Amino acid sequence: VHYLLLSAPWSVLCYYAEELQLRLPLQALPNQASNWSARVLGRLGIRNVMAEEVPNLPLDHYTCQFKVNKLQWFLGSDKQDTFFSTTQRHQILYEILATTQYGRSKEREVGVDWLLSENVFSAAFPLHDGPFKLPSEESAPSSLNQRQILFQYWANWRKWYKYQPLDHIRKYFGEKVAFYFTWLGFYTGWLLPAAVVGTLVFIAGIFLMFDDVPAQEVCESKEQYRMCPLCKSCPYWQLSSICETFKAGRLFDHGGTIFFSMFMSLWAVMFLEYWKRMNASLAHRWDCSDFEDIEERPRPQFTATAPMTIINPITGTEEPYFPKRSRHHRILAGSMVVIMMIAIVVMFVVSVILYRVVVAILLASSGYFRFVASASRIASITGSVVNLFFILILSKIYISLAHFLTKWEMHRTQTKYEDAFIFKVFVFQFVNFYSSPFYIAFFKGKFVGYPGNYVNFLGVRSEECSPGGCLIELAQELLIIMVGKQMINNTQEVVIPKLKCWWQKHRFDSSKKAAKERESEKAPWEKNYQLLVFEGLFDEYLEMVMQFGFITIFVAACPLAPLFALLNNWVEIRLDAQKLVCDYRRPVAERAQGIGIWFYILEVIAHLAVISNAFLIAFTSDFLPRTYYKHIYDSSLRGYVNFSLAHAPWDFVQHNNTACRYRAFRDPDGNFSSTYWQLLAIRLGFIIAFEHVVFFIARLIELLVPDIPESVEIKVKRERYLAKEALAENKVGF
Repeated sequence: VHYLLLSAPWSVLCYYAEELQLRLPLQALPNQASNWSARVLGRLGIRNVMAEEVPNLPLDHYTCQFKVNKLQWFLGSDKQDTFFSTTQRHQILYEILATTQYGRSKEREVGVDWLLSENVFSAAFPLHDGPFKLPSEESAPSSLNQRQILFQYWANWRKWYKYQPLDHIRKYFGEKVAFYFTWLGFYTGWLLPAAVVGTLVFIAGIFLMFDDVPAQEVCESKEQYRMCPLCKSCPYWQLSSICETFKAGRLFDHGGTIFFSMFMSLWAVMFLEYWKRMNASLAHRWDCSDFEDIEERPRPQFTATAPMTIINPITGTEEPYFPKRSRHHRILAGSMVVIMMIAIVVMFVVSVILYRVVVAILLASSGYFRFVASASRIASITGSVVNLFFILILSKIYISLAHFLTKWEMHRTQTKYEDAFIFKVFVFQFVNFYSSPFYIAFFKGKFVGYPGNYVNFLGVRSEECSPGGCLIELAQELLIIMVGKQMINNTQEVVIPKLKCWWQKHRFDSSKKAAKERESEKAPWEKNYQLLVFEGLFDEYLEMVMQFGFITIFVAACPLAPLFALLNNWVEIRLDAQKLVCDYRRPVAERAQGIGIWFYILEVIAHLAVISNAFLIAFTSDFLPRTYYKHIYDSSLRGYVNFSLAHAPWDFVQHNNTACRYRAFRDPDGNFSSTYWQLLAIRLGFIIAFEHVVFFIARLIELLVPDIPESVEIKVKRERYLAKEALAENKVGF
């Protein structure tokens, strides 16, 4: 393996800094990083254990776009070695490598990425600042390199409760990586109140479970309520046999659920509003407020393959161009592929439903008492596990397909390319992950008919909820998918990078002995080459956004979801940090204005969560039927179990010579009773009231919380004034 170490002379750096519209400092300021929790604790006079002094804290600056003919007005322009930061040098070198033609122009042989894809070069990467391990435990903090500082104060498990050194992350990895970790830390901090309230609601459910009158009636009913079979070959069963399951259902289905659903809906809105403010503050501090609108250049891959050029109406410069009409045709064709893949997901969901029905029938007719008694529960749990594996396999296949389609669509900038790719994958993953929970929450057990007149689906009787109800099934499904996926992902993130690193070193070193002899002698580029390729932050963002959906869309069914998310994210931050600092080659620093299209996806999820929770409480939970019974019949809920069960129609009883009950509000002929229609009106009224109240409060919060803090607006005006003064001096070059 042969290595080429590239650097750029001062004249080249200056030329490309102006070409790339890099922003450089005019005036230094003290670092103005602040944290809302630090401010709150300071006002309360409580010592902040999360704060820590990190060495070599970068200064803040007033900045403006670099101009070579105004060089003397920029801070530090007399020191050529340090004027441009390491990440800016990396950006300039990558721009040169990515846009330089190396072959025939007709064949579009342009850029280092093409050379890498053709295996002319095996890798191209910026070097890390040095080793991440400390030379000794007593090393002076000021003597540490940037990588060692990040390892010691960020990618260290002992720092799990400390603030992340965001300015150091930005200085070393660039704005795109820094924005991801800022958002992840901000989201994890906001999960803390949600987890506390959710845990309190769950604990309240434990106390209510023991004092619940309907649960006591079920447990004490013995053979009072003989229930109709749950499937064609299933036996009759006693309601008292589901005593424990019925009690467990009260953990998730009680009055606190309403409060928590409303709390989480407003929590999601406030979280996004305050993130907007945080994003605006950081975008200004990190000099990327106008990046997407003005500064972002075409992707090198787009430049290499675009068939024509056009004048940019904003910058006035000539740029590569791909006709919009052709792009729209390609996007339409790609959309058809996405729809086809979604149809495949729906087919898999239907197959899981059929699997549950078939397994329940086989277990119920097996003759083994334990299997017969738990047939529905076993089918439901195994169905959730099968569904999780389907989800993970289909995800891997589709992401590769989405990469190909997005490249084919020829998007001009990296931001637009990533937004198109993210949107495709999210739509697919949304259906992939949430289709089964949506089915259990809103469709399962709702269209089954009644004894003697059951509804069939593909020749099989429609699936009923398990004896404990659909809400506890939904909670079980969420925990298996959400917690199971988190455990699998975290295991992969720990084990796979370590195995890959070991394999890389094993490939490059001919023997263990040689490896030991050469380890200390290896040049930095050799050590860096043995690290893994950084493949972007898409998977990390997707994992967190899907988690956000689980803790908001279905939170009425599982108040513990925010707690599991919080615990996972504490681990996730340090895992991702360790991978970047220790296991991956240093990525080329990329600029960004925020978290991109992910923010708009989060907004859609937050709105969908309000509607979902309203329908969940109205149609899946027992809250409204219980409230109705309390006000109309008995405030103590005595007799509620009998009230909620219908008698099997007379012709069914005659045909089977056995009377039985089933869960529904129907009369003895199988028609919906007046109670059903009254409850339907109450349910629809509740949905309308819940949505209007939550959306009204959400709009009020949006109006009261400005998107850009006033302090940031003042700083922007001050910076523009300084830039105008500096660049207008002597009117040179204008």
